[in-house]
Amino acid sequence: MFWQLLLIAVAFWIVYLRWQRRRIRKIYTEISPGELQELPIIGHAHLLGGSHEDWMNLFKKAARIANNQGGLSSFWMGPKLYIVVTDPETVDVVLKSCMDKDDTTMRYCRTLTGNGSIFAAESALGVKMNSQQNSDHHFMKAFEKLSHLIARRIVTVWMHPDVIYKNLPIYKEFTKNRRLLFDFVDKLIQNKREELKNNNNQLYDQSGRRTFLEMMIMGSGGERGYTDLELREEVLVIILAGTDTSAVGASYASVLLSRFPNVQEKVYEELQDVFGDSDRPLTVQDLPNLKYLDAVMKETLRMYPPVPVTVREVHNDVVLPSGVTLVDGVSIFNNIWGIHRNPKYWGADADVFRPERFLDGPLKHPAQFIPFSYASRNCLGYNYAMMSMKTVIANLVRAYKVLPPKDMNPAQLKEPLRVKFNLMMKPVDDYILRLESRK
Repeated sequence: MFWQLLLIAVAFWIVYLRWQRRRIRKIYTEISPGELQELPIIGHAHLLGGSHEDWMNLFKKAARIANNQGGLSSFWMGPKLYIVVTDPETVDVVLKSCMDKDDTTMRYCRTLTGNGSIFAAESALGVKMNSQQNSDHHFMKAFEKLSHLIARRIVTVWMHPDVIYKNLPIYKEFTKNRRLLFDFVDKLIQNKREELKNNNNQLYDQSGRRTFLEMMIMGSGGERGYTDLELREEVLVIILAGTDTSAVGASYASVLLSRFPNVQEKVYEELQDVFGDSDRPLTVQDLPNLKYLDAVMKETLRMYPPVPVTVREVHNDVVLPSGVTLVDGVSIFNNIWGIHRNPKYWGADADVFRPERFLDGPLKHPAQFIPFSYASRNCLGYNYAMMSMKTVIANLVRAYKVLPPKDMNPAQLKEPLRVKFNLMMKPVDDYILRLESRK
C-alpha cells in the first residue's frame, strides 16, 4: 500500500511539474534537439558520459545540428532546458538581453576562484614557475587537476547537488588539490606583503614594473586594503581567465603554423618587412603593422576558441529572430565553436584554416566572431590578450622555424586537431612541435 501511494504521489508530482513548466516544454517543441536522444527525467544528460574529448565532440555535434536548423537546437540537462545558439543574429539578441551567467557553471567555478572579479602568470604572482622545464610543479598540477574535476562536475547532472558531491571520493580529491593551490597562493601573498613592508612599498622588478599582485596590494590601500582572502580570489581569477586563455590561443597558433608552412612563411616575411635583420625587441607600436599576423591569430581563435561555449540565464521573455519566445527558467548555450563554423557566415570552407578571410573585408555580422564573448559582458582583457598572443608568436617566428613532430604522418598535418573540454578547450595530444633556429 505504501509503495502504491508513493507511486501515485510521484505521478502527481510529475504531472504538476510538467503543467508548471508548459511554456518551457512549448519552446522545446519549437526548437528541435535534432538527432539527440532524450531519456525520461535526465533528458540528454546521458550523452555526456565518457572522456573530456567525448564531451567536446558532443558540443561539436550540437553545433552541427544547430547550424543545420538555422542556428538553433536544444537539449535537456535533467529538468533544465538549454537552447543551443550558433546564429550570430540570435547571439546578438540573447547576449544583449540576458546578462546573468549560468548559475550552475559559475557556482562550481567559484569553488576554486571564490568571488574574484575577473597559467601562470609570473606577471600576476611575481614568481618564476619555470614551467617549460618543470611541468610537474605542484601548483600547476593542482590547477590542471581542479580544472578537470570542475569540468566533470559541470557536465554530470547527478553530481550537481552538494549533498551528493561532498560524499563522493572525487570531492576529497578536489579539496586536496584546492588546499594545495590555496596554500601556495596564500604563502606568496604573505611573502609579498613582507617584502613590500621591508622595502617601504617600493618593490619593482628590473624593468620598473609591478606585478599584478603588488598592484592589488598597493592599489587597495596596502595593509588597510584587500584581505589575504580577497587577494587570493583575484589572483586565481586572473590565472584562470586571464593568462591561461592567452597561452592556449598562442599555443594553438604555434601548432597551426607548424602544419601550414605557407602561412608561417607569410608571417615571417611580414616580420622581415617590419624588423629587417635587426634584433630589436618588438614594441606595442609594431603590432598595428603586423596585419597578416593579426589575421592568423583571429583565424586561430575562430577555429579553436579557448572557451568553446558560454552559458547565460533567461529571466524575462526574450523574442528571438526566429519568432520563438524564451521564458524564465531556460538557459542559453552559446556554442562559440558552432558560431565560428557557421557556413552561412563563413562560407563552405568554414572548417578550413585560411587567415586571409580576415583580410577580405568586414564580417557579415559582429557576433559571428566572439572568442572573447560579446556585448557588455565580453572579456575585459580582449585587447591585452590579442597583444600578448601576437607578441608571443612574433618573437617565436622571428627566431625559429616552427615544425611538426618528425614522426607525424604528412596526411595528419591537414587533419583537424583533436580537442577536449577541460573548462577551456585544449588539444588531446598537447601542443607538440619542433623548433629550428633561423640562425
